[in-house]
Amino acid sequence: MNNAAINGRKSGNAKTVISVLVFVLIAAAGLTYVKWYPYYLKALQAAAKHSIGGSIVTGAKPAAPDPSWSAAWDYAKAYYNSVWKAAVLGIVLGSLVQVLIPSAWLSRTLGRTNFGSTLFGGLFSLPGMMCTCCAAPLAVGLRKKQVSPGAALAFWLGNPTLNPATILFMVFVLPWPFAVLRVLLGILLVFGVSYAANRLSGPTVLPEAIQKQQEERLQASEGPLLMRWLKTLWSLTLHIVPAYVIAVLVLGAARAWLFPVVGEAWSNSILVIIGFAIAGMLFVIPTAAEIPIVQTLMAFGLGAGPAAALSITLPAVSLPSLLMVRKAFPPRVLAFVAASVVVLGVFSGIVAAVWL
Repeated sequence: MNNAAINGRKSGNAKTVISVLVFVLIAAAGLTYVKWYPYYLKALQAAAKHSIGGSIVTGAKPAAPDPSWSAAWDYAKAYYNSVWKAAVLGIVLGSLVQVLIPSAWLSRTLGRTNFGSTLFGGLFSLPGMMCTCCAAPLAVGLRKKQVSPGAALAFWLGNPTLNPATILFMVFVLPWPFAVLRVLLGILLVFGVSYAANRLSGPTVLPEAIQKQQEERLQASEGPLLMRWLKTLWSLTLHIVPAYVIAVLVLGAARAWLFPVVGEAWSNSILVIIGFAIAGMLFVIPTAAEIPIVQTLMAFGLGAGPAAALSITLPAVSLPSLLMVRKAFPPRVLAFVAASVVVLGVFSGIVAAVWL
């Protein structure tokens, strides 16, 4: 190899290292502002008051408002007021991962369908502490870089389900078995279900829609970095935001149907556990909002079973987040994930109903 080739390779390696460092610095700064410092303050509140605020579903009342445009709009305002910073950060990082992180780097750790890639995907999710919708753009970005389905799912599911701050809040606010169930079933969901999803994905190639976008992006890879990032940012935003906004409005309007008032005779019924598990899987909430929701509903008589089911299913996925990642994973994989979340929620509910 001549000197010019050696110098060219060294220059390319230096640019790669710089681009990765830029991504890490942006991610760390964004997470410090949006997640880490606010959660430190919220942890102090949870320890002192055994509460982290009111329920976003019902407020201080036992039931949500009747379905209406007003109910939809009020919920959307409250929800986006809570998550907009994290949502913007998720979209920015989801676009930056596509233009700053080399595919070869990701392929070595996250590109295989073995358990190791799934494990790393789940572990890398722990510092993010994002809700399922805010983590969705990053999951889409990882899939566009040909990260394996299992690793991308583990990263996506791990952000909300194994969020260390949320689990700490649960210890301070809810009965301690809720935190134990969350950790154990969260590990099973993030690492077990995600790994199993690799087997449903078929050949390890990108879905057709994403493959086309990848080819278009490679054709434009010689352009300026800023222009490539802006194009990627616009494409990502265009593909995920409309469905996100519409689904939040629909769910906000329908929350009275999803979380009805349950009488004492039915407070721990298996039918109620199943119903709340399905509702929790569909509904969309900000990070850690499942804690005040469960706390409020239990104060008005909801049994430990349905409450435990909600503590698993509410954060894990939602209809909006499933719509946001619909082009990044095969439909059968997303159906499997959604069904697994419900099953784990029902199991958690049954255990809690007997245990507590």
